[in-house]
Order: sequence, then structure tokens, then C-alpha cells
Amino acid sequence: MLTILGFVMIATFLVLIMMKKMSPMAALVLIPALFCILVGQGAHLGDYVLKGIGDLAPTAAMLMFAIIYFGVMIDVGLFDPIVRGILKFCKADPVRVVVGTALLAAIVSLDGDGSTTFMITVSALYPLYKRLKMSLVVMTGVAATANGVMNTLPWGGPTARAATALKLDAGDIFVPMIPALAVGLVAVFALAYVLGRRERKRLGVLTLGDTRVVTEAADEQETELVLVGAGAGGKGGVPAGTQRGTATGGAGTGSDKGPDAATDSDAAADSGDHADDGLQTLDPQRATLRPKLYWFNAALTLALLTLLILQVMPIPVLFLIGAALALTVNFPQMKDQKARVAAHAENVLNVSGMVFAAAVFTGVLTGTGMVEHMARWLVSGIPDALGPHMGIVTGVLSVPLTYFMSNDGFYFGIVPILAEAGAAHGVAPIEIARASLVGQALHMSSPLVPAVYVLVGMAKVEFGDHTKFTVKWAALTSLVVLCAGLLFGII
Repeated sequence: MLTILGFVMIATFLVLIMMKKMSPMAALVLIPALFCILVGQGAHLGDYVLKGIGDLAPTAAMLMFAIIYFGVMIDVGLFDPIVRGILKFCKADPVRVVVGTALLAAIVSLDGDGSTTFMITVSALYPLYKRLKMSLVVMTGVAATANGVMNTLPWGGPTARAATALKLDAGDIFVPMIPALAVGLVAVFALAYVLGRRERKRLGVLTLGDTRVVTEAADEQETELVLVGAGAGGKGGVPAGTQRGTATGGAGTGSDKGPDAATDSDAAADSGDHADDGLQTLDPQRATLRPKLYWFNAALTLALLTLLILQVMPIPVLFLIGAALALTVNFPQMKDQKARVAAHAENVLNVSGMVFAAAVFTGVLTGTGMVEHMARWLVSGIPDALGPHMGIVTGVLSVPLTYFMSNDGFYFGIVPILAEAGAAHGVAPIEIARASLVGQALHMSSPLVPAVYVLVGMAKVEFGDHTKFTVKWAALTSLVVLCAGLLFGII
């Protein structure tokens, strides 16, 4: 009974948010609460929720101070040179823009933190996507999938969890998987190229700057493109002091709709229809810039990421200290510090709220025993004939299970069971551990991953639209990694 209700609860949640019948926050709270009552454990709902909140509180704290830290770094201009380099590479070509999205997301993902990756990637590329009228779900989908592949780094989480759960060395798990993961990353770039070609076909030949384009939008006055912040102060996200220049530019010669559009019908809602459809920018002469402190901020960020990778202290503590230092050094005046915190408060509130709402979902799913029953049902359904192929089975199961479950639940609850079943047929635990990493490309778009709400929130994309567009591509990428692992004899 719990198995059926667990699957029904998850399906109900996904259907409602993809059909936009409920907001993700409301669905994450109300649906599990209802199902908790249906299974006859309503009296324990409070305990389950508090347990879930306790488990996710460090994540919420990390995201809160990470948003403030990187928001301040964006405000002071730390990433402006990177953005200029990316824009120079992209040259208003949709193919280059999408491939650049994958490249930037993959590089920044080296720090092992998804929220950091998404904040920097969206901050750099959101204005360009808006300026060229490209589909924003293409940006979120490519960024999430690239980050998912890179999330398998030993300091990213999944590999460490697999090593801990099976008492193995993280290096022994990760290093042999590098060829398969490299193929997965190549698949992400290939996906980005294909989606970029489809966007180019949909939009036509584009240009930026003062060159006029043959398009119905050619006469529109567009704001000058520089950088969008994680949460700039002022109305519409534009801080006080932002100067809005004008430059002639357009969207392209193609139709906004068509069978070959990158929106592909499931991404037709590219979340471009917002009240703030005018491009949000940060002025290159904005008052928050701190050019004299550029190298201090660069050194502080590098030190923070190094300590994060080395796991010297818990990540929330590192970001808390980093945010305090960044605010104090860059904005010595109390009123300026308050202004910067207030400028990013909306993002902090939205993301933190989603994390605690997700705590209700995970708390009920775990507390009622639904997760355990679902997992054991799936494992018990594996035919004995597949026993010698438990590596493949684990890789296939990791795709849906890491989407519907937290990494902790999967690696500490399911992987040991799969390893035990594999051992009975002569499959080494190390193969099970490697295969368990396959599903991470899809995992990063799971509604149970807090970082994904940073991504869709900053990109102003509905979570349901992101899900409909991304799931198929991310699942395909995961299967590419699995096939590469089999081809190289790793799994």
C-alpha cells in the first residue's frame, strides 16, 4: 500500500506542477501532507516535517549565504571580465550561446556546488538570451545537465556518499569513471550544439550592437547588455544608479514559432513572457563596482572555493564567513551593507522557502516509509537472471531513483541493497558504486534538489516548463554515460 501511495504522491506532484495547477512550493507542502493523512500517519506529520527541516537546514543556510556572497561579487564586478569574454565568444550566434552555456556551467561546476554554478551561469547569460529572444528553458536545461555530469566529482557529493555507504575509496570509484563521464560531457556539448542549431533556425541570423537586423523587432530599442545580478536592488532588479542606454538590435528573421523551434512545444513557454520583459542589466559604471578591490575579491573567492573543495569546514560555515567578509570589506558603511543584503533578499527568501517546503516532501516520503517500500519493491522485482548484470541494473535504476529521491536516500538506503544483491552474483561493490553515479545528470533537475530552484528562479523559468524540457535530455545523457561505462569496461 505504501509503495503504491508513494508512487501516486510523486506522480501527483509532478503532474500538478507541470500542468501549472499549483506552485512548486504549495505542491511540496500540501500534497505530502494530504498523503501523510491518507496513510493514517497524520498524527506524526509534525515530527516528519521537523525531521525533514532539520536535515535540510544546513542546505538552506548554505544557499542563503551563497546567494548573498555571489550576489555581492556580481555587484562589485568580479565576473564582468568573464562575461565580456563569453559574450565575445558567443557573437550573438545562438549555437555559440548555447555551447557557451554548457562550457561555463561545466567550468564553474568544478567547485562542486550546484547553486554557485547556476548563479554565475544565469547571471552571465540571462541578458544575452533575453536580448536575442532565445528560449530560457534551453539555458536552464543545458546548465542543469552539464552540472549534473560534473556533480560526480569526488567533492561534489554523490561519489563521497557512494564511497561512505559501501566503505570504498572515493578515488577508486571516480578515477576509472572519468572516460565515461568525459563522454557524458561531450554528449552535453553535442546536445547544446543541436539545441543551438534549432534556435538559430528558429530565430535566423542575429546581431548585437548598433547593426540593424531585418526583423519585425528591428525598430525596438533594446537596453545595452552587460550583466544581470543575482538580485540587484531597485525596481525590476536594476540597482540605483543603473543607466539604461539604448542600442539597436533584434531577435532575428525567423518566426518565433515553428516545428523546428528549440522550444519543441514542450519548451514553448520559454518564460520570456514576464512583466519585466525589458532586459535587466547592471551598468558598467554602477555605483557598486569596486575595481580597486578586484584582486582581493578574486583571491577571496578562490580561497573560498579551495576550502570548499578541501572540505576544511562545513560549506554553510564557509559561505557564512565569506559573505560577512565580502560585505565588510567591499561595503564598510552599515547602510551600504543593509542595501546589498536587501537587494538579494528576494532570491534568498524564494530559495530558502523552497528548501523548507521540500523538507516537508522528503520528511513525509521518508518518515512514512514510502521510500523504503518503493525501493525494496523495485529491487525485489529484479529477475534472478539479471543478477550477474547488477552493474547495468544499478545504472538504469539510478536514473529514476536519484530523480525521485535525495542523494542521501539513494546512496545510503538503496545502493547498499543493490550491492548486496550484486555480491550474491559475484558483482563487486566497486562496480555498483560506479554505476550509481550514472543518474546524476538527471538528478540535478529533481524537485528535491534545492539548487534547481536557484536556477529556475534567477532565469525566471517556471519549474514545470524546465522539467518538461529537461528530463528527456538529461535522462538521455545519463544513458550515454552508462553505455560509455559498459563500452570501456568500467561497469
